[in-house]
Amino acid sequence: MNHSVRQLWKGIAVAAACALVTAAVLGTVQTKGKKKRPSTAVSSLKKATAKAKSTSVPSDSTGAPHRAIDSVAVRTKPVQQTPFQFRKVTNGAFSVGERLVFDVSYGYITAGEAVMAIPAFEEVMGRKCYHVDFTVNSLPSFSWIFKVEDHYLTCIDAESIAPLKFEQHIREGTYQRDFVAEFDQEHHIARTTEGQYPIPEYVHDIMSAFYYFRTLDFSNSKPGDEFTLFNFYKDTSYELAVRFLGRREQEVAAGTFNTIVVEPLVKEGGLFKSEGRIVIWLSDDDLKIPVRVNTKVVIGSIDTELREYSGLSGELRSRIK
Repeated sequence: MNHSVRQLWKGIAVAAACALVTAAVLGTVQTKGKKKRPSTAVSSLKKATAKAKSTSVPSDSTGAPHRAIDSVAVRTKPVQQTPFQFRKVTNGAFSVGERLVFDVSYGYITAGEAVMAIPAFEEVMGRKCYHVDFTVNSLPSFSWIFKVEDHYLTCIDAESIAPLKFEQHIREGTYQRDFVAEFDQEHHIARTTEGQYPIPEYVHDIMSAFYYFRTLDFSNSKPGDEFTLFNFYKDTSYELAVRFLGRREQEVAAGTFNTIVVEPLVKEGGLFKSEGRIVIWLSDDDLKIPVRVNTKVVIGSIDTELREYSGLSGELRSRIK
């Protein structure tokens, strides 16, 4: 019983995150046709791995690297590298003050509440960041069966919409997990509470991925179009495709909206191996706020629906009524 309930809440927590729509975002999302093409994400990860694992080159007193030939040190000119500059992403989708509240239901039972909020800016590594909080809590009426108090935090660079820090604090029944990661986007390294790992350029965590996804333009997208995404989770960078399904009208507690519908394509061996099918409805406007998330899991279907919103960065043009 307890195992089954925990599996349910694992699905609820993941579904409510809404980040599953972009469970693995690369810095640049690529639309894919029917033909398979080599992923730049994989190439980027290989380069990052080589860079993270490479040893330093010995140098002489002038700072110039040298190589040994027949035991004789020969000085060479230092390699000139272009200084790293963060990309600039146009963002009209969200800003400080945004707060989204969701009901999380299993069948006809409202089991919990999820809140996504951007309460303030925060400085991380000398950079201005959006401080994003995401919480999932079981309702008192459900907590006596299985209590959940999950908290996620991500600090997203305001200019590049890429994460610099991520925290995960899970409290589900007797299960607990605390995880912190700092993303050195310049040197392609993730430093976590569990170790140091190579990452692709502009890799995302499961929360920042969702916010970056909201900045993309879907005006020319057609059903069947797929996007290659990349995300760091635990100790690995995962690649995942997200398919554009089309446009639908969707009614939830917060109103009726015109939406765009997308689906992360679950692959064996990846982050979503056991989560089942996930479908996401986003408002069909510049804000692209999540309206509904439906997750099919082994033990049933979980719905996360928007109940209220405030502090939006612009007009919610997609709302019909």
